[in-house]
Amino acid sequence: MTTWPKETWHAIGEISDIPLRGARCVKTPQGKIAVFRTAENEVFAIEDHCPHKGGPLSQGIVHGTAVTCPLHNWVISLETGKALGADQGEVRTIPVRNDNGALFIALESLMMAAE
Repeated sequence: MTTWPKETWHAIGEISDIPLRGARCVKTPQGKIAVFRTAENEVFAIEDHCPHKGGPLSQGIVHGTAVTCPLHNWVISLETGKALGADQGEVRTIPVRNDNGALFIALESLMMAAE
């Protein structure tokens, strides 16, 4: 079992809590974080709002390592948080760890980025 520093990583659930090509939200003091699971069981965490008009990315369609916003079809990279194609803008990515199916996010990085 891998051990992560307790002061950095916060448990958010199990990978099985997130359907393949789906997402779940985690509420933090800085806002909602969308945690995505790809068809290949990769896990990514980003802010849960599209940089275009604030659409809920967690309700979008996951394809590969990207999500399409349900409001205006912007495609956002889950790896970088950047809009793909001709669109411009980005959301913050949050470090996420998968430790034998248990998921953890690094909230400190989000808090530091929000300051």
